[in-house]
Amino acid sequence: MGANTLNWLDWLVLSVTIFFIVAYGVYKTRKMDNGVKDYIKGGNDTKWWTIGLSVMATQASAITFLSTPGQAFHSGMGFVQFYFGLPIAMIIICLVFIPIYYKLNVYTAYEYLESRFDLKTRSLAAFLFLIQRGLAAGITIYAPAIILSYVLGWDLITLNIIIGLLVIFYTVSGGTKAVNVTQKQQMIIIFSGMITAFYLIMHYMPDGITFKKALEIAGASDKMKVIDFSFDLNNKYTVWTGFLGGTFLMLSYFGTDQSQVQRYLSGKSLRESQLGLLFNGLLKVPMQFFILLTGVMVFVFYQFNASPLNFNPKANEAIISSIYYEDYKELETQHLAIEAQKKTLLLDGVQDHERAMIVELNEKDKALKAKAKEIIEKVDESSVEKIQANDKDYVFIHFIVNNLPRGIVGLLLAVILAAAMSSTASELNALASTTTIDVYKRNIAQGREEEHYVKASKWLTLGWGLLAIVIACVADLFDNLIQLVNIIGSIFYGNVLGIFLLAFFIKFVKGNAVFIAGVVTQILIILIYYFGIYRLEQMGEQPIISYLWLNLVGSVMVMAIAIILQIFYKLIGGKSTS
Repeated sequence: MGANTLNWLDWLVLSVTIFFIVAYGVYKTRKMDNGVKDYIKGGNDTKWWTIGLSVMATQASAITFLSTPGQAFHSGMGFVQFYFGLPIAMIIICLVFIPIYYKLNVYTAYEYLESRFDLKTRSLAAFLFLIQRGLAAGITIYAPAIILSYVLGWDLITLNIIIGLLVIFYTVSGGTKAVNVTQKQQMIIIFSGMITAFYLIMHYMPDGITFKKALEIAGASDKMKVIDFSFDLNNKYTVWTGFLGGTFLMLSYFGTDQSQVQRYLSGKSLRESQLGLLFNGLLKVPMQFFILLTGVMVFVFYQFNASPLNFNPKANEAIISSIYYEDYKELETQHLAIEAQKKTLLLDGVQDHERAMIVELNEKDKALKAKAKEIIEKVDESSVEKIQANDKDYVFIHFIVNNLPRGIVGLLLAVILAAAMSSTASELNALASTTTIDVYKRNIAQGREEEHYVKASKWLTLGWGLLAIVIACVADLFDNLIQLVNIIGSIFYGNVLGIFLLAFFIKFVKGNAVFIAGVVTQILIILIYYFGIYRLEQMGEQPIISYLWLNLVGSVMVMAIAIILQIFYKLIGGKSTS
């Protein structure tokens, strides 16, 4: 696929949609004052529904709409368990976190830590946020860029720059308010696009394949297993990882990550902020369920329509010119034969006596795809350009550009871009605010005019945006982009959450103990991830634990170390604060 994939109607829909988003954001914030309150807190006039949609848009990046359907295509609905802890987290944040932030009238979450502990603890938490969110911002630009490069035939670096500059433009001009108002429009576009895509998937199913029969076919292929109660620390997605690891991750993300905190601190009142976050908690799990279900329906669609052995077009292009082409061609022939057999079996739905045969054919196809990945990895070893054998992030876009009508392709590409812009804008906005308030204003340039800090925030937004573009340009696909973002979060979030939980609930623990515990915990968590998860997976072995458990481990570890240190300080009669 190249630049000719899109016709004039696709280009028109895509261009008009993106232009409208950017222009609307600039227009709605044109009369803003140059005060810090207006620029960082959006004037504190945001309604609850805008907060709710903005919070959802911040989390729902392009990665959500590219990787999540691909995740479901390969592994089924089980990924939804990752979000089971979200409603619990929303309630806790509404009852504990938000009232404290409002009472202290903070601009960032980390300001509170100085009033509770000391400056170095505040600076540590802000620093950890800047590291992990700075990395994530680059990934959220990279995700749509690599897909659009595939569709449009454009250079990847060029697309990284274009997407990054579009976001920088309206985020710098309007700050938090620009992010909030554009995210409403972006979520409308996203919902419209995904509902349209789902409708068309079902519309293009063969005659007689109803939604009910499609679910039966997916179930026979083990794609509809939503709940897994097994207590396996190696299993990434179970009820327990969702409710325990997921709750801690969501508490960290929505309660202590400035990209989210800044969304609801712009609320008109405490009540509006709480309602907005509860609104997100109510809709987020169904939304993720629907996106995963869309991926499962794509899987069913490809039971009746030819699909590639590997969805990554670069991998297939590299194979053609390699010495392994004939071997790969043989695998493709076998893959097509299996597809033909499954199609014959499934056209009248799933009969009881056919289930065992369907399972057997799926297992054979999985084995073929595994062999195909091995060949791609061999080609990658001898290739100058990095080739990714994993194709999860390409499944949905392959379906879009090869099966949907003109105009709708442009709309779905607009969905991907809108999602990328919404999450990236939030991240840049939060990165700049944190750097301005927690680093620059607090440690470097105290007592300046408000206009000075607004200008500093704008320049820092530009700086973080350019850094995100650089990260995007040197990034490479991981196992799955949505998984990569969650891994980065899990490495840092647990520690930060533990610091906040100490601040909220363990009143006798003071600054020095928390700071030392935070530093030690972060080093240990990085070591646990590297040696206990990453290295083992690279060697083809089972990790010690799933990465989601790092959120719980990090929180418990920092709290335990801090409490032990504080008790030790008291026993020896030493100082516990700076």
